[in-house]
Amino acid sequence: MRTFYPLLALLSVCAVASADTAPPAGDATRHLLYVSTPGIRNDVHYGGVGIAVFDIDHNHRFLRRIAVPALGDNVHPEAVKGVCASAVTAKLYISTTKNLTCVDLPTDKILWTKTYDSGCDRMSISPDGKFLYEPTLEGKYWHVIDATNGDEIAKIVTDSGAHNTVYGPDGKHAFLAGLRSPMLTVADTKTHTAEKTVGPFAAAIRPFTVNGRSTVVYVCVNELLGFEMGDVLTGKKLCRVEVEGFSQGPTMRHGCPSHGVGLTPDEKEVWVTDAHNSRLHVFDNTVMPPKQSASIPLHDQPGWITFSIDGRYAYPSTGDVIDTKTRKIIAVLKDEAGGEVQSEKLLEIDFAGDKPVSSGDQFGIGRMSEAAAAK
Repeated sequence: MRTFYPLLALLSVCAVASADTAPPAGDATRHLLYVSTPGIRNDVHYGGVGIAVFDIDHNHRFLRRIAVPALGDNVHPEAVKGVCASAVTAKLYISTTKNLTCVDLPTDKILWTKTYDSGCDRMSISPDGKFLYEPTLEGKYWHVIDATNGDEIAKIVTDSGAHNTVYGPDGKHAFLAGLRSPMLTVADTKTHTAEKTVGPFAAAIRPFTVNGRSTVVYVCVNELLGFEMGDVLTGKKLCRVEVEGFSQGPTMRHGCPSHGVGLTPDEKEVWVTDAHNSRLHVFDNTVMPPKQSASIPLHDQPGWITFSIDGRYAYPSTGDVIDTKTRKIIAVLKDEAGGEVQSEKLLEIDFAGDKPVSSGDQFGIGRMSEAAAAK
């Protein structure tokens, strides 16, 4: 019997696209998890200060810490606002409320740090590693930044309270969400201008993600335990998906019942956070609207979710490592002193020797593409 994944006929059955570049054949590839701290506000007791690197292939054991001076120290820490990386250019970027730092991946050396008067937030990088779309700190516009040196080359004004950013996997569009708007702005990355919007959604947009073809967005909004979906092609909201069987209640941070949503790389599932109930909720994304299929208890309140590049592991901000097939917690991230590591700013980077060959994304974006299906 043929299996059909309807999703409004906007999605098709296709292969999983590689991240940046395909890893080489054989078992030489090392899969590493880069976790930026402090990644839960500026709370250093969730993993200290710096970039903690973990070995995914060996039960996520701690490997080393990369010092980032712009993050301060344990006495005067600066909260990490975002992280992204490019295997193409072998660079990692980390932002605070004021500055942006570029790290050389093969050597762990800091290449430069730039400070911006209008501040920084959670940014995203183009697939070719050339441009960064960096939101001002809940401000009126996004910086478009030359990723080689940190220089601003353009501004995209939305006056929405610039906050979260996703660069589409196809490189043609970037998605810009502000804390004061129910509309998601879609930017043309060739001209670095706002092209259109998607929405309105029920309230201001919080974390969100997008599928691999940049045709469907999944957004968290204020006062919703669950997520909403939007059609990028028509600009219209598609549906509202509420978590069933769990009540809303007070949360430790963000003031939002679901502050985190992600797609498994094959896009067959949507995972959404539930802070009040300290859970992740899993939805079957092969039907429309997505259908709730599982709930996973965590040891703390989650405020983010992303995945390993191959989709084998889910990474909520609580530091729990979840096997996506069994839904079981198989590890908890621990630092060099055995302390708990939690962060909302983390991603996978894979290496062949000292050379980065692929990189994941902090937003848990989908990795399905028509180009991959044609291979």
